[in-house]
Amino acid sequence: MLNNIRPERFLLLYLPLTLSWLLSSWPQLSYLTAWLGSFFILLISISGWIKPIPTDRKLSEQLMRPLFLTQIIFTGYMSCSTVFYFLNQVGYENFRLTDLLFKPNPHMLEAVAICQRYYCLGHAAFTTGILLFMQYPVQKMYQIQTFDLANLLLKMALVLVPVSLIFTYVPGLSQFAVQFSALSFIAATLALAFAVPLRKTDNILIAGSLFLFNFYKSFLSGYKEPIIVSLLVLGIFLYPLYKRTITLIFTPVVLVLFMLLPTYNQVFRQNAWSGDLSADDASKVALDAALSNSSELESSNWTFLVFRLSEIDMFIKYINSTPKYVDYYGSKMITQSIASLIPRAFWPGKPSTEDVVMERVVNAGIASKDMDVSAKPALIADAYLFGGAAGIFFTLFLYGMAAQLISQKAESLFGGYLLGSALIFSGLFQMFWRGLSFEFLLNSVFWSYISMLIIARLLYFLRILKPA
Repeated sequence: MLNNIRPERFLLLYLPLTLSWLLSSWPQLSYLTAWLGSFFILLISISGWIKPIPTDRKLSEQLMRPLFLTQIIFTGYMSCSTVFYFLNQVGYENFRLTDLLFKPNPHMLEAVAICQRYYCLGHAAFTTGILLFMQYPVQKMYQIQTFDLANLLLKMALVLVPVSLIFTYVPGLSQFAVQFSALSFIAATLALAFAVPLRKTDNILIAGSLFLFNFYKSFLSGYKEPIIVSLLVLGIFLYPLYKRTITLIFTPVVLVLFMLLPTYNQVFRQNAWSGDLSADDASKVALDAALSNSSELESSNWTFLVFRLSEIDMFIKYINSTPKYVDYYGSKMITQSIASLIPRAFWPGKPSTEDVVMERVVNAGIASKDMDVSAKPALIADAYLFGGAAGIFFTLFLYGMAAQLISQKAESLFGGYLLGSALIFSGLFQMFWRGLSFEFLLNSVFWSYISMLIIARLLYFLRILKPA
């Protein structure tokens, strides 16, 4: 772990936070310094300046490792997406200044700057955890016996579909259905990416059908993330082989989705979740609304970018209430997180994890007990509620460390990067991409880790893996 580490370089990860703190008397400058700081942290970490990039694979062939995809998605969602909220606070709407004489609320600007400094701190700590424990090449416990990876991935994708459906109908085990559904999607995407350059027609048709089926399910879910992630993952898998094509096609497609999905999701939820229309009919209505070039579309997109793309609006409410009115939760959150690991089958009276987490939302005045909403705090906000700035640093450091060590364990168990990080880690541990509340995060990571160990033993039993 200590090889190739120069401690003084790690201090540079905290330079943006330091500068932003020194500029705290000027909230707008402080915010922009912290916001740009996340891009600085990304740049110096993935360029290998803090710690050399692993040389066991080409850079384009290790993008699914935590330093790259996990950090980029987590940072993009948590730290970088707040810029639209900031623009809204300084008088912009749809990227246009609404009034030249607009005067921002100084208290809100100060709160936005404080939150962004916390995000910058969390990002620096997260990246520190990843880099400190990043050690490649991994010593393999097992290696893959077959050379036909395209067929292996396709078979795994096909087997995992019914497995996930079975868990859907087993009481108390629905989270395994989610795990294996995500794993099936990643396996199908990998199978498609492998089949295309090999020109295996049957594999392309079957894997392509599975990918399109998952993409269709994402459209009918009412959530934006699965749709974007579907294309993002396929693009990453194909990028090493078709760099120019992927750059020219996938980048504009993802941007178009960002423009259309807010209106699509809003209209879809209004019709499908209320029971007024079936999911298919609601999807058609939502698609028509998204494709119509109207002021409603423009307004919906801006509202999405400001209030839904990032969690900063809720984070501000948390820092306004804690510790001024509600004390830090400290060890209580740890106790609740450990309790969440116990299956309901062994503890029939186990409190609802959703209700336990929502207690923090209610205490902050974000929602009342009788409101039917789910507004769970995101990871950095929850880390703040746990113990302020120190809570954010230690939580995010452990978060980065856990992501890195689990990814390396997966590569050790499954014979390397392809089945380890690209398939198992990316399929079972997607919670690291966005972060969850303490209780949900620990529960998801723990049981996904158990699933990983079981799958490794099963593949060894089936002679797909053998001792290295």
